[in-house]
Amino acid sequence: MRALVYLGADSLALREVPEATASAAADRIVQVDAAGICGSDLHAYHGHDPRRVPPLILGHEAVGRLPDGRRVVINPLIPCGRCARCAEGRTHLCPERRMLGMQFPGCFAESVAVPETNLIAVPDHASDIAAALTEPAACVLHALHLSARALARPIAEARTLVIGGGAIGLLAALYLRAWGVRGIRLAETGAGRRATVLRAEAADPFDPRTAPPEDGSFDLVFDAVGSTVTRRMASAAVASGGVLLHIGLQDNEGGFDARRMTLQEVAVLGSYCYTRADLVAALTALADGTLGDLAWVDERPLSDGAAAFAELASGRASAPKILLRPHS
Repeated sequence: MRALVYLGADSLALREVPEATASAAADRIVQVDAAGICGSDLHAYHGHDPRRVPPLILGHEAVGRLPDGRRVVINPLIPCGRCARCAEGRTHLCPERRMLGMQFPGCFAESVAVPETNLIAVPDHASDIAAALTEPAACVLHALHLSARALARPIAEARTLVIGGGAIGLLAALYLRAWGVRGIRLAETGAGRRATVLRAEAADPFDPRTAPPEDGSFDLVFDAVGSTVTRRMASAAVASGGVLLHIGLQDNEGGFDARRMTLQEVAVLGSYCYTRADLVAALTALADGTLGDLAWVDERPLSDGAAAFAELASGRASAPKILLRPHS
């Protein structure tokens, strides 16, 4: 079968590889219809993730079909099922969790082996685009639920800043809009992505380099980038008693103003992935149109995958999400 294989830093190639085969750990074969490029895939592409050892098939945001024709979304997280976190239903925090596109071959291929328990049925009315966005949308939904529980007032009343106009930031703005939040600001340095956010009517986009957000003005700051620069921006922009939600993982080099977080009782929350319930709820929202028409998603054949990665890495891509189609 054809697969897009990560060969080392900044190197991908379309290769013929052995067909995906079922095993005790991954007992179902899914024909991949569409798989999204995630920011963590880009992190690996640059050679910044030692957990992803080349040669490796990346990709973990996918929709596909079983041999009997049933459409499924793939939950890429494979927990141990025995630890305290798994017993609590928080399998995404399992210390021994493994993942497709990391310890197992991923979804940038014509087919992938997946545990049956990690498959979620796709409603007939859901497009492939909607279904393929389930994983990143579930990440956002999980983060927003954490934020809502920490806020002093209902989230619909929150003055909100989203940092980053990629898929996670845009999906966060779309969810917040659907939940009744008004006047959402979105900081994004890329002009193409600001235009995409504006077309999606998700938020009021601005370039923080020329018009920094006003200090102490936002009850909720959602950092979808996670860099030194954005953590510094978030630390200044969040209001006293507010919530700073950190979901991006671009670097780990500082930027938080710990003294201000302490003296002004700012809740700083980290958010990682999702539960199965988050995945199901996100798929429903996407399928039902709650998050809009998703016209901002770009679809390309798997054969264009290496070029798509290079475009995303260079910052030239205005589309917040690129889906690869293995069977195009």
